[in-house]
Amino acid sequence: MKRKFEAVEEDSFDNQGVAWWRGRLLGKGGCGSVYLASLKPESSNAFYPPHMAVKSAEFSLSRSLRKEKEVFDHLRDCPYILECYGEEITVNNKGQMVYNLLLEYASGETLFDLIRRSGDRGLPESDVKRYIRSIPKGIDYIHSHEYVHCDLKPENVLLVRSGSGDFVPKIGDFGLAKKVQKKKRRTFDSSIAGTILYMAPETLADHIQESPSDIWALGCIVYEMFTGKPLWGLNLAESTEELRERIADRFELPEIPCGISKDRKDFLKGCLVKNHKLRFTIKKLLNHRFVSGIDDKKSTSLLGYNCFRMKLLCPLSASLAFIGYVFEMAANLLFPVDVS
Repeated sequence: MKRKFEAVEEDSFDNQGVAWWRGRLLGKGGCGSVYLASLKPESSNAFYPPHMAVKSAEFSLSRSLRKEKEVFDHLRDCPYILECYGEEITVNNKGQMVYNLLLEYASGETLFDLIRRSGDRGLPESDVKRYIRSIPKGIDYIHSHEYVHCDLKPENVLLVRSGSGDFVPKIGDFGLAKKVQKKKRRTFDSSIAGTILYMAPETLADHIQESPSDIWALGCIVYEMFTGKPLWGLNLAESTEELRERIADRFELPEIPCGISKDRKDFLKGCLVKNHKLRFTIKKLLNHRFVSGIDDKKSTSLLGYNCFRMKLLCPLSASLAFIGYVFEMAANLLFPVDVS
């Protein structure tokens, strides 16, 4: 039986690396705790940036983190995938060995945070079009290196500040990623994993978790950006098993939101085809009218603006947010911007 990662006291990882200091806790997950780390002033290591995110777990429970490091080693030099700076083993104040994965720090939080702050109305459609291109490019890079992410969701799309001050969405958390099967005859895969709300029908029904499964998850992400809500809703009265059956049911189709353009609907429908053999490929999505012709520089600039805007709106009352939204929509009607 596999041992599960258990949340530990924050000070049990009170240790430092050779070139970095461990700072505040950023979050905890199923595979470890993530901390903000700062480069030591006296360090001569020019490879590390001033700030990093350090993902840590007791060494005996770090199998998933070590596997994630192997995946990162094969996915270097992609601007749409979180950068990995290496690994290091430290000893905590209890004398236990701690495995540390050194990652790029996402100061803009995650796509999930951005969607959550937008409320139930989701992100403006024009904004989605401008920066959604980054995520498919990251997926394309992953697939071209014969990997499947297996856990794509808004929480695993991180917003990283670029050198120009803009925010770039990057894919992270490769703890569940797996190599694509090259066998002509598919074998039963008992190791399926991920987050049910973003898992593909074939994964839940037939234990198939391949490249099209990531495309389905991308559709779920885009849907959530448009609506502010998960594709299958959040019915607290629905059991996990009932949700699994609903997603796997080939006759129950996801509802495409009204009020969006034909191109957006076509993009979503291409991602959310229940038959994985008929689902759009990542290449077809990159050439789709929804994302083709987008200027990536404009895309990241707008993302930085939205992160700033959402942080300003968060403490305001709902009425003020609505007034701002009305003014924004009026401005778009009076002064339309060509994004084609």
